[in-house]
Amino acid sequence: MTSSTSRPGPHEAARVTSRAAELLEVVWGRTSTSPVSPSQLRVLFILEHQEGINLRGLADALGSTPPSTSRLCDRLQAVGFVDREAAADDRRELRLHLSRRGRAYLADLRSRREAALRSVLEQMTAGERAALLKGLEGFCAAAAARVDEDYRPGIRSA
Repeated sequence: MTSSTSRPGPHEAARVTSRAAELLEVVWGRTSTSPVSPSQLRVLFILEHQEGINLRGLADALGSTPPSTSRLCDRLQAVGFVDREAAADDRRELRLHLSRRGRAYLADLRSRREAALRSVLEQMTAGERAALLKGLEGFCAAAAARVDEDYRPGIRSA
């Protein structure tokens, strides 16, 4: 799956990472009984990390419009995953929060995903798992920095 070089460049690493992401979607899809769409799931993940974000900030983080984002939140509120409350300093502004049910849903989703991944990882050697873990730690650090840079509420990179 990888090239014969011991130090793959970003192009080769991106190709293999993309393939791995596609396979992750397939593995996770087999365990999914999700009541939410991928867009709604993104909302839940953002709310988990940016508790109390307002609608405009969420729309900016999603790269969407406030009306579209509001409709996503309406559906998530209808299934009990999102709570809205008026901001203390401006009653016209709504703050968005994950509900207890939304947090439980994400915990259950992560548990099912991890179980599906364990069944794949058990097929790898200990050395392969160690190399994967080291690489994924670096990937997560770089991706988290990029996400933070690109999706701060109210700030969009060009």
